[in-house]
Amino acid sequence: MPVPAKAFQRWLQGVAPSASMADISRISGIKRTTLAQQLVRGKVAESTLVSVSRAVGINPVTALAVFDTFADLRREPPLPRPEELVSQIATTDLLHAVIARSIPDDPGAPPAPQPPLIPAPHTTSVRNWVDAIDDGELRHRVSAATGIAPQNYSAQLTANRLTPELAIATAVAAGVAPTSGLVATGLITEEEAGWAPDARQRALARLSDGELASLAGDRLQAIGRTLRRQEQDHERTEKIWENLG
Repeated sequence: MPVPAKAFQRWLQGVAPSASMADISRISGIKRTTLAQQLVRGKVAESTLVSVSRAVGINPVTALAVFDTFADLRREPPLPRPEELVSQIATTDLLHAVIARSIPDDPGAPPAPQPPLIPAPHTTSVRNWVDAIDDGELRHRVSAATGIAPQNYSAQLTANRLTPELAIATAVAAGVAPTSGLVATGLITEEEAGWAPDARQRALARLSDGELASLAGDRLQAIGRTLRRQEQDHERTEKIWENLG
């Protein structure tokens, strides 16, 4: 949920008292017209707050926690669960790991260096994260807590997106760190959430060969279903155009 413009301006006055709006626009990379429009409308987007906080050298989590909308960020977050970390590993990296583990080790050779993982988020980060923390009733709890209709919540997940407010509500309902949802949505980085630099890599290394192969297979099946739906939609569109002549 966007933060109130007046509250944003008070916060900005406290962290950058000598900076003009032109200065803020320049150092944050936000267009002056965009910032001005948000202030006039009385609502400043979370992404704007995050960009400005980075520009003035403040961790976005600290900045967001100032506002009542994000009060859940004020408490000390628990460490991300291993399944959350794995959910933020791209399918490409999982497949690379499967291939690497399938190559027989050479006893005389040094261990092969591990390539860096693709930074989070990836193309299915949100869906994977929710699936990783869902105990079967999570969607119902989020719906009851926020008032969002289950079908609307599911539609956001299908589109691989969640508003910051819903991401935090989902994390709270699952009993995990609210920052994890913000990483999955791409609002903040792993580092800003307090994740160790190699946290995802270590979570990947802890997967057994069977767990890794099963997870990679599940991801490929999900990609296959998505591609089939897209192909079917394309075919239907083509038929409609053909009938229209």
